Parts: sequence; structure tokens; C-alpha cells
Amino acid sequence: MEMEWMKKMGEITHHTIKTNGISMHVAEKGDGPVVLLLHGFPELWFSWRHQITHLSNHGYRVLAPDLRGYGDSDSPSSPSSYTFFHIVGDLIGLLDHFNQQQVFVVGHDWGATAAWHLSLFRPDRVKGIVSLGIPFFPRYPINPTHLFTKSFGDDFYISQFQELGRAERAFATYDCLTVIKKFLLINVGDVLVAPPGMEIIDHLQIPSSLPPWITEDELQVYADKFQETGFTGALNHYRAMDLTWELEAPWQGAKIKVPSKLIIGDEDIGFQSWTKEYVEGDVMKELIPGVEVVMMEGHHFIQQEKHQEVSDHILSFLHKLA
Repeated sequence: MEMEWMKKMGEITHHTIKTNGISMHVAEKGDGPVVLLLHGFPELWFSWRHQITHLSNHGYRVLAPDLRGYGDSDSPSSPSSYTFFHIVGDLIGLLDHFNQQQVFVVGHDWGATAAWHLSLFRPDRVKGIVSLGIPFFPRYPINPTHLFTKSFGDDFYISQFQELGRAERAFATYDCLTVIKKFLLINVGDVLVAPPGMEIIDHLQIPSSLPPWITEDELQVYADKFQETGFTGALNHYRAMDLTWELEAPWQGAKIKVPSKLIIGDEDIGFQSWTKEYVEGDVMKELIPGVEVVMMEGHHFIQQEKHQEVSDHILSFLHKLA
């Protein structure tokens, strides 16, 4: 399946590089200023297939890695190896490998949070950031898992993901394609909370027909890769959240000082009930001075669902900073 998609996308170069103690797979296409594309959960570099083509056709060199724990990149076994300090370290090594002092960064979901942290820790390496779906949040007085449990209860998906092996066992009762469909085809805007005693993967429903923005073959690309790797590496990102929070204390109250744009779908997961008030309020604008906010119709996987519109928004931001 992946080979068929490669033909559609044209000439993509695939690298395996050494960075920060791991091997990382990076897809590359185009010439010009570099745009680093960072995927989320449960995804791969392939989530950027539309943007890779669009941006490379408009004079940009695109680098799209599989983040640690995903795809053809290494998956360290310990959850403590998945803090944002590790991830930013991986990305700095990637930039050094390609001899890039400063780049544009676009991230979605976990990749968006990685992009914010790259901008927070190493603003000298970032020309500008476009975040899809996830704003930059302040560091709260309590750690993330306590915050989520307090806000949404024990059956919030992130709370369920904390226990090593629990989500993996639940996922294993389905084939990989079904698991991928249950996540990528989410079309409800509510926060993901399972009924008491139920696993989140059992609670998620697959729509009766595929939406027009993704095909069975595209979904199979994800399923084939996760069949190879399993889901533990991807889930370990969630299991390192509290450790990141502990280590981030010195950045308490720090602001994002690089040019920023946030694109968010009006039916993204938890947007109406949780994120909207924050995005429209003063706290976010104080933490990200001058941030440009675009709210558009769409759900969580917006760079695929509304790929042309999102690609155009990214391009307009890049041109503005050029």
C-alpha cells in the first residue's frame, strides 16, 4: 500500500539518521527553506502526505520524521525516555544532521506540543511555528495526569493510557486497521471519556462509511506499520507527561517568542467544552504574544480532512515570514 502512495507523491527521499542516541526515519522532499513536519498519535510521517506535495511544489524543502516510538524510528522501551526533552533533543539532532540552523516547524497533536517545546527550549532554531489542534498551555500547579483525572475522571483516554500494557491489551482485541479507524475517524467533538468499566478503544465507534478525505488504502498504510511496531512506543509519550512536567519547572511562566499560528477545527476533540475558552481568552495570548489564530470547520485530523485549506494557511504564514 505504501509503495502505491509513494508513486502518487513523487520523488521522496527516505533517510535513517542517528540523533540523540536513537535511529530516526525522516522523509524528505523539495528544495528551499526547510519546513519540519511533526505528526501526532496514532500517526506517521505519512500523515503529512498532502502537505509534503504542496509545500515542496511551492519552493520548500520538507522534512517529516517518524517521532521516536513510531514507524521506522527507534522505540526505547522505558516510558521515561519519551519526555519532551528527549523529543526536542531528537529534533535538534535532526536539524544538525541536515545542517539547518533555523527552520519553520509545523506540528499536529503530539507533534504540535513537540513544536511548542522546540520553540520554548530552543527558539534560536525556529523561524516560526504552525500548530494544528493544540495550543501552548501553561504549566499547571499539579501534574497532567492528576489534572486530567480531576477534570474528566479515571476513564479519560489519557488516564487509561498511563498503565503500562493496559491500552496495548485492549487494542489487541482488534486488528490494527480497526484500531486506526477508531482513532483517525473520530467525528465527535467531546472529550474522549469511556463509560465506567469500559476501555476507550471499545467505546470509540467507526462510522458506517469512510469520510471523503481518506481511503481504505491510506488507512491501511498506518495499519501495516503499527502491525509491525505495536503501539507501546506511541503510548509511551502519554506515560512521560508527568516526568516532563516535573523537569519543566524552570520554564514556569515562560513565553513562546517565535512567530506563531494556531489552526484549530471547531469540532476538534474537546474544543467546544474545554479548549475554546482558553484559545479565546487572555492567558494564551499572554503566553504566545502575537499568535495568529485560525478557527475552521473540521475535526481533529485536520491536515488530512481539510488538507488544501490547511496547506494554504501554512503557506501564507511561511510567505509572511519569508
